[in-house]
Amino acid sequence: MTWNRRLTDQLTSHWDGQVRPRLVGMTDAEYLWERVPHCWSLRPRGTSTAPVQAGSGAMTIDFAFPEPEPAPVTTIAWRLGHVLVGVLAMRNASHVGGPATDYGSYDYPATAAEALARLDAEVGTWLAGVEALGDDGLERAVGPAEGAFAAEPYAVLVLHIHRELVHHLAEVCLLRDLYAARAGLADHERHPDHAAGARGTVLR
Repeated sequence: MTWNRRLTDQLTSHWDGQVRPRLVGMTDAEYLWERVPHCWSLRPRGTSTAPVQAGSGAMTIDFAFPEPEPAPVTTIAWRLGHVLVGVLAMRNASHVGGPATDYGSYDYPATAAEALARLDAEVGTWLAGVEALGDDGLERAVGPAEGAFAAEPYAVLVLHIHRELVHHLAEVCLLRDLYAARAGLADHERHPDHAAGARGTVLR
């Protein structure tokens, strides 16, 4: 058994078999859809009202420090922006030789197609970097680039990144499901008593 192969298979099987097929055909309307008021999202520069509006290009990402409690609901665009920068690109820069970036300097994608193309590239870079570590590299200390993970072996960081990808991309898939069902959601909101009664009838 090689633990490196186990760790790369953990992500590739989820990515290739479940997540990536679920993202095919995403539209720009889905990408920027705000299910509830006051979502955090990506927005054209100068149009956001968030306390922090980060990014170097035409789009900025909504943030606040400290994060409000409860935190706002986020759009698919926001979640993919977080995955692209905080989960992958910054780690690829620190550990795999990718270009340096952070939330403030990143040029956020304005379209779903561009976001997915970048996601494909960042996932590919990360997986190639993990594979290049081999089994011995997984036991090496991460080092100061990671702060809380500095003294941990690389295997711990890899597990953390994969956990982040699994749960954030599952959220994106759920938002796609909600977007597809939005006509039914709107009907439920117009007639909540009818919808509740219908559910009660089924349960009895």
